Amino acid sequence: MWLKPEEILLKNAFKLWVTEKDNEYFVLQRRRGYGEGGGGLTGLLVGTLDTVLDSTSKVAPYRILHHTPDSQVYWSIACGVTKEEIVQHWDWLQQNIMRTLSVFDSSEDITSFVQGKIRGLIAEEGKTSLVLEDDPEKFREALLRFEKWFELAPEEKLVTYYSCSYWKGKVPCQGWLYLSTNFLCFYSYLLGAEVKLVISWDEIWRLEKTSNVILTESIHVLAHGEDHYFSMLLHLNETFVIMEQLASYSIKRLFDKEAFENEPALSDPLQITKRGLEAHAKSEQFRTFFRLPKEENLLEVHESFLWVPFSHFNTLGKICLSENYLCFASQDGSQCHVIIPMREVVNVEKPDSSSRALTVYVRGKRAMRFSEVRDYQRLANTIRSRCGISASPQHSASSEAIRGECQSLINHFEDNPDDVTLMVGQKDSSKAVSTEALMTVFHPQDVENLDPKMLKEKMKEQSWNIHFSEYGRGTSMFFNRKTRDLIVRGVPEALRGELWMLFSGAVNDMATHPGYYTELVEQSLGTSTLATDEIERDLHRSLPEHPAFQSDTGISALRRVLTAYAYRNPKIGYCQAMNILTSVLLLYAKEEEAFWLLVAVCERMLPDYFNRRIIGALVDQAVFEDLIREHLPQLRPAHRERCECGGLFFLRWHKSYSAARPGCAGLQHGGSYQLP
Repeated sequence: MWLKPEEILLKNAFKLWVTEKDNEYFVLQRRRGYGEGGGGLTGLLVGTLDTVLDSTSKVAPYRILHHTPDSQVYWSIACGVTKEEIVQHWDWLQQNIMRTLSVFDSSEDITSFVQGKIRGLIAEEGKTSLVLEDDPEKFREALLRFEKWFELAPEEKLVTYYSCSYWKGKVPCQGWLYLSTNFLCFYSYLLGAEVKLVISWDEIWRLEKTSNVILTESIHVLAHGEDHYFSMLLHLNETFVIMEQLASYSIKRLFDKEAFENEPALSDPLQITKRGLEAHAKSEQFRTFFRLPKEENLLEVHESFLWVPFSHFNTLGKICLSENYLCFASQDGSQCHVIIPMREVVNVEKPDSSSRALTVYVRGKRAMRFSEVRDYQRLANTIRSRCGISASPQHSASSEAIRGECQSLINHFEDNPDDVTLMVGQKDSSKAVSTEALMTVFHPQDVENLDPKMLKEKMKEQSWNIHFSEYGRGTSMFFNRKTRDLIVRGVPEALRGELWMLFSGAVNDMATHPGYYTELVEQSLGTSTLATDEIERDLHRSLPEHPAFQSDTGISALRRVLTAYAYRNPKIGYCQAMNILTSVLLLYAKEEEAFWLLVAVCERMLPDYFNRRIIGALVDQAVFEDLIREHLPQLRPAHRERCECGGLFFLRWHKSYSAARPGCAGLQHGGSYQLP
C-alpha cells in the first residue's frame, strides 16, 4: 500500500527495522520480530508496542523508504503485509522511477518528484472509496488493520475507529475499537496475549453510558448475556452517539429495509461515513426539537443574541438555518425558542453594522432582532435568497404584502368561481372537505349556563389568550417555560386544534403542501382496496356514542381522512387504532388539519406504532416490563407473572389477528426486543 510521504529519522529506524534491500534512492526494510528469524521475546515486545502506539507495522511489517545520498532524512512511501506485496512495490519503483531520477540535478528535485508520484498513486487509488473521509491517509491505514485482523466480508464498510481500553474481567486491555456498518470490533495485543472481539449490531441488547468507582466513564454493551465495557475514550460522547446510530440502523434494516429509501446517506451501507452519521444526527435532533418536516436538514448554525421583548433583555443562543426555516434556541437556561418559516419573512435589515445585528420582519408586523452575529452579512444574504427578497430590500409594510395576496385571491376566485364552493364545502357532499371541527358543530357552547367544568375550560382559554397577547400567536410565537406550564395544566377544548397543529409541526406540513389533501381526497374516493374495505368496516366503531359519528357528516369526514392517508402511504395503508385517533382529531380540528395531524403522529412522532408490525408498541411493552422488574422488585411475583402473561397474550392475539386480517399483517419476529 502506498503511503503519504512522511519524514523518518534513520537513527530511530535502525532500532526496530532491518534493511533487506537498498539502492541509491530507496530502502526496503522488515520489522524486527517478523519474517525469518522472528518471534521470541523481540516479537512479543515489538508487537505490543505496535498495537498500543497505533502503528501500521502490526499488520504491515514491511516498508519502503526514499532517501537521497546527501541527506540524512528518509521518507516512508509504502508498506506491505507480506513480502510478496512489498516486493511488487519495489519492482514498480525500479521499473518506473529509477530511470527518471537520473535526469534531475538536485536532491530536492528528486524528492519532490518521488513525493508527487506517490501522492498521485494514492489519489488514484482512493478517489472513489475514501473521498468522503476526514483524513484519508490515516483511514487507509486503519482500514488495512481492520481487514487484516477481523477477516470480515469484503463489502463490510468501516465507519470509524477509536483508541480505548476493553475490560476483560478486571484487567483493562489497551487496543482499538472499530465501528463498521454491521459490527462492533475490538483488537488488542499485549505481550503475546491477543484479544479479538466481534459483535453484530443486531445482537446487542443494551447500549448505555455508565460510571462507577473504578470506571469514571465507560460504554456498556450487553450482547448474548455478556457484559462488555469500553473506557479511556478520548471522545466518549461522540463514540456513543455513533454506536447508538449504527445499532439503531441495523435493527431497522431487519424490520423495514424501505425506511432508508429517502435517506441517501444511509440507504447504501457502503456509503455510510462518520461525517454523514454526524450530519444526519444533527439534522434529526434539529427536526425533532423544532417539530419540522422530515425534509428539512440543518445547514448552518450561528451563535447570536435574540432580543426578547416580554423580558426586555437579550438571550444568548444559536440560530439554526434549514432550507425553509429560521430557528433560534436559547442556551442561557431561559428555555426560549422561536420558529420562523421563510414563507413568513417579508424583510431583512441590517440596522447597525457595528453591532453585527439583523432584524427579521415577519408577517403580522412582528420583528425579530438578532445581534452579535459573527457572519451576519452572509446570513442576511442567505435569508434573502431563500425568501425571494431583493438584495436591497425596500421598506414595505407587511400589510401591503398581505393586501397584495388578498387581491390575488380575489382575482383568482373571480376567474374560478367553483373554487369558492369547494373551499366552503358546499359543492358535492361526497367530495367536499369540511372546514369546521366536529366539536363546534355537535357541541355548541352555551355561554349563559356554564357548569364548573366549562368554567374551568374558560379560565384555561383566558390564560392562553393572555399568553398569546404577550408572547405572540402562530408559528412565530415565543416558546418558553410558561408555554410548557400551560400545556401541563391542560389545553382547553376550544384551542386544541390550533395548538395541536402548532406544537406537532403539522401546521408547517399543511402550509407547504397547499391543495395536497383535496387532491388526495379526489384521487382516493371511489377506489377499492384492502385498506378501504377495512376502513369501511371500522367507520361505525369509531366513538359510536358521540353524536358527531352518529351522522353522515362525521362518518364521511372520517372516511375521507383515513382513505386519503391510506392512499398517501400505501406501505402502511390502514391499521388498527387509526380510526380512534382520527376521530378524536376531527372533534377538535378541521378536516384538513386532522389529516396533517395524523401524518405527524404516524410518520414523525410515533413512526413505529402505526404500521404493520407495531414494533414501537412491542418495544415499549418490553421496556416497561424491564423497568418494573428493575425498579419495582417489591411487586409480588404473581403480579409480575400476570403482567408477563398479559404481554404474551398480546403477542399471541396479534399474531392470530394478523393471520385473520392480512391487511393488518403484524409481527414477523416474535418476542420482546430491547433496543439501545
